Amino acid sequence: MEVYLVGGAVRDRLLGRPAADRDFVVVGATPEAMIARGFRQVGKDFPVFLHPQTKEEYALARTERKTGPGYRGFLFHAAPDVTLEEDLRRRDLTINALAEDEQGNLIDYYSGRSDLENRVLRHVSPAFAEDPVRLLRLARYAAHFAELGFTVAEETMALLRSMVDGGEVDALVPERVWQELVKALAAPKPSRFFDVLREAGALARLMPEVDRLFGVPQRAQWHPEIDTGVHTMMVVDMAARLTSDPETAGPGTPGPETANSETVFAALTHDLGKGTTPPDILPGHRGHEQRSLALVEALCDRLKAPRRFRELARGVARYHGMSHKADELRPGTVLDLLEGLDAFRRPGRFEQALIAFEADYRGRGGYQERAYPQAARLRLCFAAAGSVDVRAVAAAAPEPAQIPERIRAARIRALREAIRNC
Repeated sequence: MEVYLVGGAVRDRLLGRPAADRDFVVVGATPEAMIARGFRQVGKDFPVFLHPQTKEEYALARTERKTGPGYRGFLFHAAPDVTLEEDLRRRDLTINALAEDEQGNLIDYYSGRSDLENRVLRHVSPAFAEDPVRLLRLARYAAHFAELGFTVAEETMALLRSMVDGGEVDALVPERVWQELVKALAAPKPSRFFDVLREAGALARLMPEVDRLFGVPQRAQWHPEIDTGVHTMMVVDMAARLTSDPETAGPGTPGPETANSETVFAALTHDLGKGTTPPDILPGHRGHEQRSLALVEALCDRLKAPRRFRELARGVARYHGMSHKADELRPGTVLDLLEGLDAFRRPGRFEQALIAFEADYRGRGGYQERAYPQAARLRLCFAAAGSVDVRAVAAAAPEPAQIPERIRAARIRALREAIRNC
C-alpha cells in the first residue's frame, strides 16, 4: 500500500501559499484493508476514508468512465491495480495533477510544475470535457489565481467552447452553479470568473442577465469606461477589494468569506436593469433600478440563491443611485432608504450595502482611488435615526395604530437635526 499527497496541497506548496486541506490517494489497497487499519469509510460514489487520528481524506486510486450526460453520468473503478498515473489522469488541471510520495518527492506525470511556473491553467486530458462542473471550477481558479498572473491555455479555452456548443453546460443543475459562483465571488478578482465564462460562451447560458450588460453604453460623463458590462466587472472587483479590508468593511459585517460573497453578488446584480434599457433612451438608463429588481428576482429564482443574498441584492439594486446623492436627500427620503435596507433590524446588512454602494461609485475609470463620503454621511444618519427611543415613543402614543407614524416622525426629526449639523 502506497500513500501519496495529491492535488491542491502540493500545488499550493509549490506556489508558496498555505494549503487549506490535504488529500491523499492510496495505491494498492482495498476497502477492507483500509478499515482494518482503523480508517472510516465515507462517500457514496467511490471509496473515501477518514484517517483515524487526523480525519484527513484518503481515497483509493480510481479511474472513471463517462456513462451519461452532465456531471452525474460516471462509472468509477477503484481497485488495487489502479496506478497513481491513472488516478491523476482523471483530474481536471495539470496543476492539480501533482503528487508527493511519503518522502516528499514530487511526482509530475502531466507537466503541472511547468504550468505552475508559467502561470497556465491547462486541462490534463480530453476527459475534462466530460464534466461541465470543471468549466466552472476552471473559471473559479482563474479568479483566485488572477493576482498571480494565471491565464487559460488556448487549447483549454477551445475545449471550453466545445463543451458549451455541445450542450454539456446545459446539464448543470442550479445548486452546482451556485456553489461555484459563491466561491468565485470570494476570490480576490471575481471578474476573471465571468471573463472566462463569457469567453467560453457559458455566461450567456448560465447568467444571461449579466451577459447582456456587455456592449450596453452609458454616458461617458459618469462612466468613462462606457460599457455597462465593463463597469460591472470593475464594481465586483472593487467590492472584493473593499470587503477584504477590515477598515473599509466597517463594523457589524459578517465574517470575510460570507460578507465577500454576499456583497460581491449584490455588486454584480446592481445594474442588471441596464441590460433591458429601451434603445431609444440610451445611453441614459432612466428607471433601471426598478427593472433591476425583477431581474434580480429572476436570477435568484433560477440559481436558487439563499434569501440573504437575494435581499441584499434587491436593496443595493434599488437604492444605489439614491446613496450616491446622500448629501442631497431630504430626511424622509433618507429614512426610506434606511427602512428599505432594513438597517434598524439588520445593521450588518446595511454595512454590506454601503460597501456595494461605494464599489459602484469607485468601480469606474478614474474613480478607483476616490473617497466616498456618502457612506460616512449615511452612517451618521443611521446613528441619528437609531438613537430614537422607540419604546418611549410607542408608550406615549394614544393609540397603537399611531405608533408607526409617531416613530417615523421622531426619526425624521432626529435626521433633520443631524443633517443640519453636518
